[in-house]
Amino acid sequence: MRWRLRRLSLSFDRSTGKKNNELNAPADVRGRKFLRLDSASGTGPSVQLSHPAMLRQANHRIAIRASRPGLHDFTSAVTSWLKTTDVSDGLLTLFCRHTSASLVIQENAAPAARRDLEAYFERIAPEDGPYEHDEEGPDDMPAHLRTALTQTQLAIPVQGGTLALGTWQGIFLFEHRRNTPEREIALHLIGE
Repeated sequence: MRWRLRRLSLSFDRSTGKKNNELNAPADVRGRKFLRLDSASGTGPSVQLSHPAMLRQANHRIAIRASRPGLHDFTSAVTSWLKTTDVSDGLLTLFCRHTSASLVIQENAAPAARRDLEAYFERIAPEDGPYEHDEEGPDDMPAHLRTALTQTQLAIPVQGGTLALGTWQGIFLFEHRRNTPEREIALHLIGE
């Protein structure tokens, strides 16, 4: 595979795994850190970077205690924390550290949509099902099933210092237990 860096030549030998950097550029472009990268065949990736990237990371945890089972919007807590970071473009990962609650991106304007979603999960994983695991109460196994059917992590792009969510999207904790214990959501942001 051979890659062409405009006015710079960069070779990669797949059989040996070694790179060969030849500088055949005029003096005025030497020392520039990023230029346009094209594959020699014209079918590979094309990247344009105008300045050296300085990747930064930030971590945070958000504790949520829901007042009831169901969907609970916590987008504003994430947005507030995001403003305290020095990252304008990157990727935010959210992770729910529990097996009986989950995370979803869902409709944030119409409460009826959230109620319908909650009712649907009550029907497909009812509390009165024939479950073997019942040591923690009748709502525990259905909570595990509902979590397995949704997700415990989300990845959301950050662009211009804001979450790249759609107009009607919000970040929700989906609490599946009736006793609603405190939940902890881990956030990890990487970007520049």
